[in-house]
Amino acid sequence: MTKITIFSGFLGAGKTTLIKKLINEGYKGEKLVLIENEFGQIGIDGGFLKDAGIEITEMNSGCICCSLVGDFGKALVKVLDEYHPDRILIEPSGVGKLSDVINAVRNIDAHDVELDGFTTVVDAKKCKMYHKNFGEFFNNQIEYASCVILSHTAGLSQEKLGEAVELIRGLNKEAPVVTTEWDELTGGQLVDAMTQKNTLSDELKALLDEANHHHEHHHHDHDDDEHDHEHEHEHHHDHDHDHEHEHHHDHDHEHHHDHGPDCTCGCHDHDHDHEHHHHHADEVFTSWGAETPRPYTVEAITAALEALSDEATYGIVLRAKGIVAGEDGQWIHFDYVPGVPDVRHGSAETTGRLCVIGSKLNEEAVAKLFCVE
Repeated sequence: MTKITIFSGFLGAGKTTLIKKLINEGYKGEKLVLIENEFGQIGIDGGFLKDAGIEITEMNSGCICCSLVGDFGKALVKVLDEYHPDRILIEPSGVGKLSDVINAVRNIDAHDVELDGFTTVVDAKKCKMYHKNFGEFFNNQIEYASCVILSHTAGLSQEKLGEAVELIRGLNKEAPVVTTEWDELTGGQLVDAMTQKNTLSDELKALLDEANHHHEHHHHDHDDDEHDHEHEHEHHHDHDHDHEHEHHHDHDHEHHHDHGPDCTCGCHDHDHDHEHHHHHADEVFTSWGAETPRPYTVEAITAALEALSDEATYGIVLRAKGIVAGEDGQWIHFDYVPGVPDVRHGSAETTGRLCVIGSKLNEEAVAKLFCVE
């Protein structure tokens, strides 16, 4: 099975630089073929790529997305027949429409080919201008992307970076958006983002599964329901990468928290074990998640986690987890279980992520607490 990955992006966004990084760090051990086409000119980076052992098919008689659709299909089949690569990287013209390139690939007459993703590289400093002046092409590249990777984020103000993410989210609500400087990330991290692994939804699912594990009661009467709802949850997250998520499982649970004098859960009014094992997860658990390029301080994150113990304001928080950029350049990793915040430094992520799992969560208040309203 040959995987095909398309790298879209407006002129000068940094597609070739990204491909170089992935060849060196993300696709090691794979037999690669690169097809590149820069609208009427031969790709100038061929020498480097050939030195790296990459076979290159260059096209310089027009744009892949229009005049070359027929020839492109023949070239692709020829590459498959002659080289039998593990992966074909396609770098179309910067002024091409991604939707046309995708259709051209889908229309080829070849077996054992898998479209592995459509990544669009966006210049964070110029995206507003390109959106205004070249919307038909620029917007299409973002709308059809399965992952958007921002380039030229170094030295960009938080306000400008936020505007870039907002513009992209206005065109594509689901694709992961990488906001971290590439030098801070490994090729493997970028490949994970491009194939939608280790995303916000994965983090939320992992936290919810963890909460389910600790709160689960095994009642054979509900086994079939559990299976059905697990499937529903996984399917939902294959397609939903928005900033907030509701999770619905049908496991049986019992939720645990400190039952102080002001507790209103009602547990102390009846036999807890007898009654509460009939609650399903969608009655007990709520999850909130957000992606953000915003930088934080260790003190701010610690204070926010300590504040989560205020059940009257935030609901019953059972678990929180996140990786966010730090104002000092170091990345902040945190975990939280009731009353125990754990804040430390760690490796960079493709963008900041925060996840909170709880019961009767006030999602608006949680978002405000972490300044991601």
